[in-house]
Amino acid sequence: MTSRVSVFQSPPLATSSGTTARVADVFIVTLIVANVVAVILESVETFAAQWARTFHWFELFSVGVFSIEYVLRLWHCGTGRDAPRQALERRLRYFVSLHGIVDLLAILPFYLGMFVNADLRFLRVLRLMRILKLTRYSPALGLLLNAIQREKQAFIAAAYLLSVALVVAACGIYLCERQAQPQDFGSIPAAIWWAIATLTTVGYGDVTPVTTGGKVFGAAVMIVGVGMVALPTGILASTFADELRRRREDFTEVAGSALDDGLLTDDERSALEALRSRTGLSRDDAAAILSKVDRHRDDKLRICPHCGCDVL
Repeated sequence: MTSRVSVFQSPPLATSSGTTARVADVFIVTLIVANVVAVILESVETFAAQWARTFHWFELFSVGVFSIEYVLRLWHCGTGRDAPRQALERRLRYFVSLHGIVDLLAILPFYLGMFVNADLRFLRVLRLMRILKLTRYSPALGLLLNAIQREKQAFIAAAYLLSVALVVAACGIYLCERQAQPQDFGSIPAAIWWAIATLTTVGYGDVTPVTTGGKVFGAAVMIVGVGMVALPTGILASTFADELRRRREDFTEVAGSALDDGLLTDDERSALEALRSRTGLSRDDAAAILSKVDRHRDDKLRICPHCGCDVL
């Protein structure tokens, strides 16, 4: 039992295709980070003037790589034994999916600059959207997105309550302060800025109530704001923990199936390592789950199924 777990803790034996895939992932992630750094540095006039040619060729290289990646992913969605109609549907689903849209946005600003007479500085900033491609390669970000997706109705309800509180706060401070400070609270739209800063507990202090009624109402809004901010935070924290627990259970179930025969082959170990990477579990957590599953299996083997006695 100990040897099987320790083997998992060491770097897994990977096939050539698995190694190639990991190298490609590392290359794409490195290229994405380098693109973000390049866009940031290019916003500095001195860097932009001194390294303009380097930035230009690096952009061409990056767009070429991301374009090839996008086309390959789009094509791969429809490969296999699917009928032509099913292949087209799978490609369309990828095209309108979150990852598909992010991949398209990573290359779209470059091609827009070729055909559309737009502000090039605006298009350069849009290249920062490439950082969203990291969601595909980060299990933590994927975990967060899954948690938000699962509880989207709860977040919609929280957003509705926040919108109602925002309107009530803006209307209330408008009634209290419109005569004392017509330049800041002369209309409800003008009062929305104060309502947003107060409800989110930011409190910039650039616009504050001066009347007694306004101060009392503002204090009430601050107290309500604490609860409004805590509501979506609590939902997200609870859902995130639940999603992590569900992924641990999935890994435990797969590990139990792999260890059912008492052996952990190289293929099973590679499959478990791939699942561990996708679910965002650390190697220590995965090894602990394997040890627990193996101990549970040994305990079951020690108990006689007829009399319930310890046979060892």
